[in-house]
Parts: sequence; C-alpha cells; structure tokens
Amino acid sequence: MTKEELKAKFIDIYRSKITREGADKLLEYLTSPSSDFFDAPASTRFHGSYAGGLCEHSLNVYESLVDYVSRPRAKDLYNMNFSEETLAIVALLHDICKVNVYKPGTRNVKDEHGVWKSVPTYTFEDKLPYGHGEKSVYIISGYMRLTRDEAFAIRYHMGFAGNEDNLNVGNAFEMFPLAFALSVADMESTYYIEGKEE
Repeated sequence: MTKEELKAKFIDIYRSKITREGADKLLEYLTSPSSDFFDAPASTRFHGSYAGGLCEHSLNVYESLVDYVSRPRAKDLYNMNFSEETLAIVALLHDICKVNVYKPGTRNVKDEHGVWKSVPTYTFEDKLPYGHGEKSVYIISGYMRLTRDEAFAIRYHMGFAGNEDNLNVGNAFEMFPLAFALSVADMESTYYIEGKEE
C-alpha cells in the first residue's frame, strides 16, 4: 500500500472504532503539521525504517491483535473479551511516542564491491525522553482517558524485549491479559510481518 492508502486506512479504522471523548482531538493532532505520524518510520534501521513505516506498523499490530484475541482459546480460556474500541486504541496508538523523534540523515555502508557509499537513514532525537510505553500513555492521556487495561497494555507492549524489570513485565502480563496480547501482536508485526532492513 502507498503511504496515502495507509493513512486513509488508519483514519478509517480510527474514526469507525474510537469514539471516546477526546479521540477526535487526538486524531486532529496526528493529522496536523505538528505531527509526523503518517510520514515517520517505525525505527531507525530495522522494522519499518522508511517514511510511513510507523503508520504501517500500527496497522499491522492492529490486525495481528484483532486476529490474536479472536481465537476461541483467547476468548474462552483467557477471557480476552475486549471491545473493538479498546483493541483499536491500544494497537493504533501504542507507538505514538515515536511521533517527531526520527530525523532523516545518512550513514556510510560498503556496497557489494567494498566501496563506501552514503545511504539514507534516520537518527533518533527525542525532545520528550519519558520512556517508551509510558510516553505513549502520557501523550494519549492528554487527549482522552484510558482504561487501566489499555494503559497497562500500552505501557508494557514491549514485553521482555524492552528495558523493563522482568518482574514488572510478568506481573503486568498476568494481571492485564491485554498487555500480553498487545505485546504478542507487536512482536509478530515487528519480526514476522515487517522484518528488518535488507
């Protein structure tokens, strides 16, 4: 999909699923010149390291999460019965912390003949170093209220791959199944759907 098609898909899902008070203002911010959400990469050099990668990653996580929690085992055994709005909020907005932090740049690499050449890349420059998941919760909370399940899911979506205390991650996953489900969807999208730069 093109960047414009991804943006349109994101906005369509957002508007149809997220109706909470303040959601319209958050979408207004995301689509404004003050935000690069739809142009930003998802990372500097790995998954989604291209313009529009953040939006694409968010949509991949959304589709993976909806699929994961739709399994009978997740619903019946793990009691993962979350509203469509909750699934859209946590998946589409889990990485809102990445807005306005990636700056285009270049790096030098050797080509197949051993000759150095300059290639485009991104650098990370965070003007609000508030962490990762917690920063996303903080930004979203400035526009709309999150449920406790939603806040913990977004906060701990990096799971054991983040710079977290493992005991806290394990406790969060045990207490908030949505946190575990979002982490699974994020990892599936990152490692299997998107992969890393060739």
